[in-house]
Amino acid sequence: MDYYTSITSNYLPKARVLASSIRRHDAHARFHLLLADRAPPGLDLAAEPFDTVITLEELPIENARAWAFKHSLVEMCTAVKGIGALEIVRRHRPGKLFYFDPDIVVFGGLDELGRLLDSHSVLLTPHLTDPERSRGGILDNEISALKHGIYNLGFLGVACEGEGARMLQWWSQRLLEFCRDDIPGGLFTDQRWADLVPAMFDGVRVLREPQYNVATWNLSNRRATGSAPDAVAVNGVPLSFYHFSGFDSGAQATMLGVYGSDSPVLFDLRRWYVEQCEARGQSELGSLECVYSRFDNGEAVTRMQRVLYREREDLQRAFPNPYATGQAGHSYFHWFERNAQAEIDSGRLPSAASNDRLAAAERELALIRRSRSWKLARFIARLANVVR
Repeated sequence: MDYYTSITSNYLPKARVLASSIRRHDAHARFHLLLADRAPPGLDLAAEPFDTVITLEELPIENARAWAFKHSLVEMCTAVKGIGALEIVRRHRPGKLFYFDPDIVVFGGLDELGRLLDSHSVLLTPHLTDPERSRGGILDNEISALKHGIYNLGFLGVACEGEGARMLQWWSQRLLEFCRDDIPGGLFTDQRWADLVPAMFDGVRVLREPQYNVATWNLSNRRATGSAPDAVAVNGVPLSFYHFSGFDSGAQATMLGVYGSDSPVLFDLRRWYVEQCEARGQSELGSLECVYSRFDNGEAVTRMQRVLYREREDLQRAFPNPYATGQAGHSYFHWFERNAQAEIDSGRLPSAASNDRLAAAERELALIRRSRSWKLARFIARLANVVR
């Protein structure tokens, strides 16, 4: 059984916590790190809980830098999950392969997950396994799952032959071109694609058991008891893995406050996780900027610049390295400076413009959420949907 995750360098502390937790529960684990970034100075694989580090440039992606430019950092880290899995299979020939998001910690149950892949091709965890009982839960969780995907792709288990291998090939191909944060267009990174998996492939097992992929979005129907970190039970079953999704943005803490009141042990677990990340370099590495965030002149790449480049094949042909700015008359950076307003005025940039307005609305929502004014927060959330 092999395991992997996908990160930029600022998530290295979390990936270390994840990998260490897996090694505690699988002594024979091989853990692979997909790094869509340059390695931070001083990274010594011999001192890390990873067996291999695979960078974006090592993956079989044509013109990897131009490909990276077409994606936000979240899109990029999820888009490489499929082709990264195929590369791991090609290099190491595992029988079973598990993906975990870097902000997950494993507390047990890996043997059982492995046994499930003896008789199934793919393992998926749904965001929700029970109906919500309040209007707030419907707004926060059920409607969110409808927009972002039925299954949470923070976890994926695949048998590397037969239907599992066929699914990986399909998933990899779709993510290379269509891993986009575009909810109005029917896409949300890799997750909306997973909605199709149970219909397209045989042997898919949906894990509805409460111990898997516990997160704030399913706490309204799951109660945690016991003591942190190693004796937590969920609905009376030992916790397998917990997902600290939204940790850096503050959403995890806020939503835990909303839905975790019946599970005080999860607040202890959160404090433990903060300590674990800090011990593995969070203060030092957590603010690192990805190498694909800026042009080579130091200017930040905007979402609008990425979206326009992605949608225009003529621009891709004209500027095969969109990060390069050395030739003022022949660089994407300078072309965009001269032509962006005309593109907006002509209506050729509606999706990018609406995304920028949405981002502003969502920043306001984050501020309101931190103040815990939830009625107003939900109003702004609905406003953000209108802006989309």
